[in-house]
Amino acid sequence: MTDVYDFNILRNAANYGRSAECRMSPRLTVYFIVEPPRYELMACYLAGSLRQQFGKTVALVGYCPDDKITTVSKDVLTVLAKLECEVRPFKVAGRFSPDYPHGNKILATLEPRDTEFSAFFDSDILCLRPNAVENIIKAGHVSLTPAASMVWGNGKTWHMIYETCGMPLPEGRVKLMRQKGDRQRLPYFSSGLFSFPEQHRNAQGQSFPEVWIDVAQTIDKNDNIPGKRPYLDQISLPLAIQKSGLAWNLLPEEQHFILGGSLRGEPLPEGREIFTVHYRKWEILKEVGLAKHGKRMLEAQAGVRRIDQISKSAQAGAA
Repeated sequence: MTDVYDFNILRNAANYGRSAECRMSPRLTVYFIVEPPRYELMACYLAGSLRQQFGKTVALVGYCPDDKITTVSKDVLTVLAKLECEVRPFKVAGRFSPDYPHGNKILATLEPRDTEFSAFFDSDILCLRPNAVENIIKAGHVSLTPAASMVWGNGKTWHMIYETCGMPLPEGRVKLMRQKGDRQRLPYFSSGLFSFPEQHRNAQGQSFPEVWIDVAQTIDKNDNIPGKRPYLDQISLPLAIQKSGLAWNLLPEEQHFILGGSLRGEPLPEGREIFTVHYRKWEILKEVGLAKHGKRMLEAQAGVRRIDQISKSAQAGAA
């Protein structure tokens, strides 16, 4: 995989992308959270890697809670603007009680977008190699990966959740990403990366995002369900897919390779074309030798390796 880290290749690919812009409007919007202080920096590296590996075949939108939008760093806004990524606020107050920061992805998903598909990426994700929109979308489906593991719930609590939402248990089962053995479980997915069709409506006229917020709020209001936070986004996700009238499309692990956890300290596996890593902490990215790659992609696309360099670059240009 060393060839995808060569800076000359990155720079040439960036120049090619600028000179051969797509003549068609993007089918997919990739959106993510831009929230100070931690997630605004990660969002810049994510956006740089998305531009590097998808070019202009995708639209980019970063979302920030409306009560924090004025605190987003000007350097971050400048870097994201260079990457043609718009930053938009979304309403937080009154959506969950008490506030539920993990639910920001649900609230961002609910925001309007005008492409055929949308895909959410957690901010602590990095794209490693050239990719295509068709690899991560599917009509009539929510495309995503199984969760790495399941630390929440048991058979009783899962039955309780489906009963709370007036839904039968699904027939389908999945194997978790990091589990040993071949046991099939009730569907439980990672909410860190998923895509869905924006125009789809179920029999009640609801979109997938509208169903998801309704399901999550319904579960959240049932005080008899133990330990539902902070896992509410993930435990409500399979129910939202089912109730929205969509099916799930399991992406290969290479499209959402989760670092850390049981793999902490292990190098990235050789011989596999991994497109996207979910690193969780920057230290983990350093441990597998990908931190410099992230900085080089940002430099290739935005002209800086660190976000705070953008002001110095602008000052030098003005001089």
